[in-house]
Amino acid sequence: MMKVLLLKDAKEDDCGQDPYIRELGLYGLEATLIPVLSFEFLSLPSFSEKLSHPEDYGGLIFTSPRAVEAAQLCLEKNNKTEVWERSLKEKWNAKSVYVVGNATASLVSKIGLDTEGETCGNAEKLAEYICSRIAMKSVTVYQTIPHPGIQGNLNSYYSQQGVPASITFFSPSGLTYSLKHIQELSGDNIDQIKFAAIGPTTAHALAAQGLPVSCTAESPTPQALATGIRKALQPHGCC
Repeated sequence: MMKVLLLKDAKEDDCGQDPYIRELGLYGLEATLIPVLSFEFLSLPSFSEKLSHPEDYGGLIFTSPRAVEAAQLCLEKNNKTEVWERSLKEKWNAKSVYVVGNATASLVSKIGLDTEGETCGNAEKLAEYICSRIAMKSVTVYQTIPHPGIQGNLNSYYSQQGVPASITFFSPSGLTYSLKHIQELSGDNIDQIKFAAIGPTTAHALAAQGLPVSCTAESPTPQALATGIRKALQPHGCC
């Protein structure tokens, strides 16, 4: 099996397996996941206050599963679950609730909100879809920091598996925190690696670092990424 490396944390689905590992396996690719980011939640009191006043906003935009997790923490820590079920949820559902990607949409639905925009494919297309529809205010609810085990995990992977055929980056931050280690471990063999990006923003970040982007997933889904990587790894393949 051809080995590919995905720089993300594992997320088990209802089948008990990370969907990216499963989809890539269907194409005969052996995927390994290495987390490169950790998260710290910020401004939760401010976010909680805003969730309590849907009348002040035109809608909600959840940009990632972490944003949904922040909302869940606000509801749990501030004893808002009851008032959420009684009134707040209905008030927010009367407005537009936008999400980036199907994974985020699935989590948002679990807190009782109806979503739109998940089929846009990426954040840039979603922004085009909504920017003319509502006036936007934002609150930062988490920040990314390097995963404490990133260097050790990459060292272990390279010592056991060798240089991967492909490496996929899932965010510009993940690229920032891992690229130096990957360059050092790959050495002269780095030109053999097919670099893939989960979306256009990450692809732009790769290009800005002078790395050739062999594949950009058409949408941020396991199926689209697996299809793109398979094409990229074929002789003279591109996607």
